[in-house]
Amino acid sequence: MLDFRLNVFYTVAKRLSFTKAAAELYVTQPAVTKHIQELEHHFGTALFDRRGNQISLTVAGNVLLRHAETIMATYRQLEFDMNALKGQAGGALRVGASTTVAQYVIPPVLARFHEQSADVSISLLSGNTEQIEQQLINDDIDLGLVEGRTHHSDIRYTPFLKDELVLICRADHPFADHDEITLDELRTVPILLRERGSGSLEVIEHALRGVGLRLTDLTIEMQLGSTESIKSYLSNSRCMAFVSVFAVQHELQAGTLKILDVQGLSIQRDLYSIQLQGISEGLADTFMRFARQHYKRG
Repeated sequence: MLDFRLNVFYTVAKRLSFTKAAAELYVTQPAVTKHIQELEHHFGTALFDRRGNQISLTVAGNVLLRHAETIMATYRQLEFDMNALKGQAGGALRVGASTTVAQYVIPPVLARFHEQSADVSISLLSGNTEQIEQQLINDDIDLGLVEGRTHHSDIRYTPFLKDELVLICRADHPFADHDEITLDELRTVPILLRERGSGSLEVIEHALRGVGLRLTDLTIEMQLGSTESIKSYLSNSRCMAFVSVFAVQHELQAGTLKILDVQGLSIQRDLYSIQLQGISEGLADTFMRFARQHYKRG
């Protein structure tokens, strides 16, 4: 139903690549070129500047992209509303999730939701919190699920699940026979942290300030780009790390990692669903209601 030429333009404009757009749309590159040329002929102006192998949007292309984003959102809402009239939850939902949520929190929800709503096509992108926020602003996703909030004025943040960051170490670590360590001891042990832009790092910094510590007061051994890489590093070192309790359930049950309390330090946080201000996607809202119910039952 949606004008395919507009969909082709939208995909090229978002990817800034005819080749990537062709692969994503399962058409040939000459077909993509033909559709863009037809649109340019229709509007009587160039939509892309072509310089060698690189393209960029013209002024007219940027105007069309803004309208295309609105039309695409309206079309997704139309699909949802028409399916809802038939008692079906059909349509397409593009979800982006920050790393911890994408790996440990949301996959069970996606599996259960798919069992109930097989007609819904869901795609999941992952990245750190800043990347997911940017994907939402760029209209690459309809819904984001993130670990932190940077108070971006264009984004609406809604808490959907409580999380706790805990200090973990190997089960045979010299401190493993302690149930608790002091803040002074925390200063001395080598610590692994997530990278800048990670929601986890933002929350850790805030909690440390509450007990009079800065990141620079810690003995930071390394910053790594994912919780999985941190867990793997821990298994081969005497470091410690703050990670989401959701991320270490299997290791705690297997007895390979241990949680240590830190005297006077508690790191609680909300996980957030994010959408653009003023925009309500029916399918995104339906999915979030399901996700909240899933964890209430759990």
